[in-house]
Amino acid sequence: MSGKSTSIRRMTAGDSVDVRQYRSSTSVSTALRRELVDCWVAVTNAGGAAGFPFPPVTTAQVEPAVDALSGELAEDRCRILVAERHGGVLGWLVLRADAPALTAHNGSVHHVQSHPAARGRGVGTALLSRAHEIARDELGLEQLRLAARDGMGLESFYARLGWKEIGRWPGALRLSPGDDRDEILMALHLA
Repeated sequence: MSGKSTSIRRMTAGDSVDVRQYRSSTSVSTALRRELVDCWVAVTNAGGAAGFPFPPVTTAQVEPAVDALSGELAEDRCRILVAERHGGVLGWLVLRADAPALTAHNGSVHHVQSHPAARGRGVGTALLSRAHEIARDELGLEQLRLAARDGMGLESFYARLGWKEIGRWPGALRLSPGDDRDEILMALHLA
């Protein structure tokens, strides 16, 4: 893969976003791992709500989290979806199917992120649209859920893509003393 900064500089509004899925830890190359880490660091340090609440974060902090996610990948229950343009990682997310029999028709989306330099160019929309298709068509799921941090404007973004707010956990997230945020719970029925 080429370096992320080169591919981001060459992007134009007319470029399409390719979304690839990775289904096993062996499918995540060293180069891809590095780009996932770099993206996660950039997103977090720009204030994004993608799993590390207290920026700044370093590569050394994020690498174990990427390795843990890669280790969970499995054809029938956990995949990483990566948005690319010109071979560089622009964003990614994790799609999981529930394992317990009572909820096996459900799944969840985690760590939705697009590189700050690629925002507003359809990366998040492409990732979530592809997650919808994979969840429905490949994993046989009927519903997806996710949690988003209040105060980021994310609920309106997800609502434009068909997600519905189903509840809030008031004050669940403490970003700093005096800065408590709701965790917004959202669901998408897959048709």
